[in-house]
Amino acid sequence: MASLSLSLGLLVLCTLALVHCDLDDVQFRVWGLSASNLKVDLLSQPDPYVKVWYGPAFGGMSSILKNQANPTWPGEFNFVDIIHKSVLKLEVWDNNVGPDHRLGTCTTTIRPGTHTETCHLKKGTFYYTYSYDYSH
Repeated sequence: MASLSLSLGLLVLCTLALVHCDLDDVQFRVWGLSASNLKVDLLSQPDPYVKVWYGPAFGGMSSILKNQANPTWPGEFNFVDIIHKSVLKLEVWDNNVGPDHRLGTCTTTIRPGTHTETCHLKKGTFYYTYSYDYSH
């Protein structure tokens, strides 16, 4: 249990700092987050960000990019203690003064190797890459 707490703590620190942490136990990472043609309404550009889940665990949130219909987010998300064939979920949101609006959700069952995914949202397209090292 202490190992899981330490791993989750390191994951949170890496995610909050939006930096790559060189962890020996990292088995799964998500990076290369970008989108194209995001739309919210006719009069404004979205202020998009991404929330990341691995299974039931919340992995963190990207930075909010102001007035970006075609954003590319910096950083990556690292996960440890991976359960084979779990689901990765990424939600694309528009930051607002009032409640934020979800622009779409992307899910995939992870598989070993490195994979670049394309996800079609209601109003735009989202792209991301993940790698899963099953040898750990």
